[in-house]
Amino acid sequence: MADRTETGQRDLEQKQRDLERKQRDLEQELAAAVRGEVSFTAADRALMTMDASNYRRVPRAVVAPRDAEDVAAALRVCRERGVPVVPRGGGTSIAGQATGTGVVLDFTRHMRRIVSLDPAARTAVVQPGVVLDDLRAAAAPHGLTFGPDPSTHSRCTLGGMIGNNSCGAHSVAWGTTADNVRELELLTYGGEPVRAGRGTDSAGCPTGLPPRLRDGVKALVDGELALLRTGYPDLPRRISGYALDALLPEAGTDLARALTGSEGTLGVLTEATVRLVETPAARALAVLGYPDESAAAEAAHTLLPHRPLTVEGMAADLVGGAAGLPKGGAWLFVEMGGGSRAEATARAEALCRAAAADGATDHTLVTDAAGQRALWRVREDASGTATRMPDDSEAWPGWEDCAVPPSQLGPYLRDFRALLADHQLRGTPYGHFGDGCIHIRIDFDLMTAPGIRRFRQFSSDLAELVVAHGGSLSGEHGDGQARSELLPKMYGPELVGLFARFKDLWDPAAGLNPGMLVRPARLDENLRFDVLPRRPVPVEFGYPHDDGDFSAAVRRCVGVAKCRTESLGSASRDVMCPSFRATGEEQHSTRGRARLLHEMLAGEVVTEGWRSPEVRDALDLCLSCKGCRSDCPVGVDMATYKAEFLHHHYAGRVRPASHYSMGRLPQWLHASAAAAPVLNALARTPLAAIGKRFAGIAPERSIPPLATEPFTRWWWRRRAQGRVGGGPGHLVILWPDTFTNYLSPSVGQAAVHVLEAAGLRPLLPPTAPVRLTTGGAFPQPRLHRPPLCCGLTYVSTGQLDQARKVMRRTVEVLSPLLSAGRPLVVLEPSCAAALRTDLPELLSGDPRAAQLAASVRTFAQTLEELAPDWQPPRLNRPVVGQTHCHQHAVLGDAAERRLRERAGLEGELTGGCCGLAGNFGFERGHYDVSAACAEEQLLPTVRKAPADAVVLADGFSCRTQLDQLGGRRGRHVAEVLAEGTGWCRG
Repeated sequence: MADRTETGQRDLEQKQRDLERKQRDLEQELAAAVRGEVSFTAADRALMTMDASNYRRVPRAVVAPRDAEDVAAALRVCRERGVPVVPRGGGTSIAGQATGTGVVLDFTRHMRRIVSLDPAARTAVVQPGVVLDDLRAAAAPHGLTFGPDPSTHSRCTLGGMIGNNSCGAHSVAWGTTADNVRELELLTYGGEPVRAGRGTDSAGCPTGLPPRLRDGVKALVDGELALLRTGYPDLPRRISGYALDALLPEAGTDLARALTGSEGTLGVLTEATVRLVETPAARALAVLGYPDESAAAEAAHTLLPHRPLTVEGMAADLVGGAAGLPKGGAWLFVEMGGGSRAEATARAEALCRAAAADGATDHTLVTDAAGQRALWRVREDASGTATRMPDDSEAWPGWEDCAVPPSQLGPYLRDFRALLADHQLRGTPYGHFGDGCIHIRIDFDLMTAPGIRRFRQFSSDLAELVVAHGGSLSGEHGDGQARSELLPKMYGPELVGLFARFKDLWDPAAGLNPGMLVRPARLDENLRFDVLPRRPVPVEFGYPHDDGDFSAAVRRCVGVAKCRTESLGSASRDVMCPSFRATGEEQHSTRGRARLLHEMLAGEVVTEGWRSPEVRDALDLCLSCKGCRSDCPVGVDMATYKAEFLHHHYAGRVRPASHYSMGRLPQWLHASAAAAPVLNALARTPLAAIGKRFAGIAPERSIPPLATEPFTRWWWRRRAQGRVGGGPGHLVILWPDTFTNYLSPSVGQAAVHVLEAAGLRPLLPPTAPVRLTTGGAFPQPRLHRPPLCCGLTYVSTGQLDQARKVMRRTVEVLSPLLSAGRPLVVLEPSCAAALRTDLPELLSGDPRAAQLAASVRTFAQTLEELAPDWQPPRLNRPVVGQTHCHQHAVLGDAAERRLRERAGLEGELTGGCCGLAGNFGFERGHYDVSAACAEEQLLPTVRKAPADAVVLADGFSCRTQLDQLGGRRGRHVAEVLAEGTGWCRG
């Protein structure tokens, strides 16, 4: 018995050595054959384990080919070694077809060139990695666009769209991707080049094929004409399976169309010729209200005779709180085009009249571009927002896009809702009602065996329901692993058998994306959740929206990849994700970091847990801007996850120098305040370079000067002199944040002036608990005592024990002062965000923390709420600048915009991030990324501004970045208003 055990152990060890040897050989051969990047690292493999589906597979390697020759070389090596290949674009597939266990070909790095664009022929030749919005931008000057436009248009690739036969909101006008493909160039797994188009040669064979495939395809079609003519349902969104009916003679033997939607299982796309369509000169958006979802679904197909560009449906349980919607329980978004604004508006008005006569209860007509963008954003973000139920529980894809004939949508939705109820499941349908295509995320329990069994049974029952209504299991995103197993229910065994014969003809070695469409994996295998811990891991933050479960917080990222948008555009007010836009690297996107955290929890690829260097390196360029907290449709909060990780990663270890210098900045500034003149002088000598080196500060940065008189000292000196203004109005507690106190006291002084001018009574908090007298005063604090702190710098560097310590002291001092509902006015947006979010989430067991967080107000919010009748000085000047990223993400800037309008400060601030982001831009190694972020929107906007423009920047980091990189002085809005009343500094 012992001998057999030892033999078995030796066999296992030998198998492991063999696997390692094969992996080394594969790595060496790919590196020698491919000119693009070849990676076997844990980090790069971890980034590719998932797409936007429920599935996960671990690849052996990631290859980023530079051109078709690289693709051919990678295929040759993989073929010789029997390694499967998976082509991948933006990784936004929802059915699992962009994941695989072999070599992933990442086309987003290099093969993303628009080869040519012919406006006269209305065609474009593109490589597979071209992002859809890039093609649309190139076509726009010619009045053209690519018709299909999925909600991921800012990051999905043409190769992925062709692989999945993607559609989008405008398919009622311009069809699916298959309707817009003219010619495809591919390589089979066997290395055969294919140029697939439409038509036949003199022998009746499809053109562009090598002899083996040419003869095989003709024989297959000729032998199965009857089945191909009768086996497919007739509906506009039939995406499932192989479109072999496109090879029929009466269909024009359209090989390009037949290969579109084959999910990388037949060939690897290297180039495509696509059709472009004319863009209407003007558009009008009619939003039609209906009593409920069923009424909207019944009405959708009746609008098609009006030739709309879109007919999109959404219900109140998904967007009920959105601004701009007419009365109703469900809505249809119907876009009408025209040669002029008047024509588009007239067509939309006619549609609204017809809709009103047919059951619409109300409507809103939107003709301005900004208003249309705001409403379309609600629709586009639904793929993420639908992943959370109204009670914040999780919902998942899997039955994301089945479609029925549009006239059957109403009855189908009623039956669908009944089926959900039978299985005790919930979901929120929305989507392309005009095409009969429904998107939905369902609250499947994919973490337990009973939940997975329910998922499987529901999937089977729903497939039968879809087929009973004459529909397609997939109406947009393909079958992948989610639905391929169920294709026999839709097509029957004979046609599915024909799919297998077609696959074997093209890929006899089964090397391309195995497990998809033909001989599929089970729909309940390879679930991404299988590898996650079943019990919550010990963490510091409370994660209130995820029941304290860090795994659940990480699971929020479902892969829709809005964070991978490469350019925000001049009209965007978003922030996420500045580091990705600076580097273009997946690991520096919010999704990439979430993927690595997922794999860290799984422990299979990323194996060192909280000590993981892969996760540390990916998080290193996270600016902690908090943009993802608001801009990510599912509310991923990478700034918090980063702080959590850094806390555990450096527990009991020496930290980077910047954590000691800038992470503990409040301590250093308090200790240095008395020596400010000396230290400022030293900062201008060669000694500064030595100091920056030891402090982990980028050598390119200059040290901001310290205030010779901190704001708090000025305040108490002023009070001692009896120079206290204000009126009988509300008493407010003014927060003396570290940056205002020691580095920018003029902001605090200006705020005091304006608040008092508005009739408010600002008071600074003491440094120890005191009782506020009836007169609204308390003794002057002992100035040697450290001032209160929000904990921001400790949080951003992951020093959470110290953060909690200073936060507790802050709560103890402030709680008595705020108990009467007094606001806490915070001038620095990053500190306000820390008090609003980080403090209650680190002190989640202390009810006083929630009270303090609720009391936080920005300067503009305070004026608007407590001094609504105060009239600010009318300045009538243009403004430029950037909304602080934490303001955007946590606090909102509506009050700030209204205050600027009342003061005659004209113009909008840009989105994005300044790139300094507290300690980030000062840390050694971050300067280039920091500067790139500033150059994206902030600095170009300021450079273009007129000379008399006011440069607004409420955050100290933003002002510092403007000064150091742009040579412009930014000012807090309090300073601008105070100066407008004749106030002078000091």
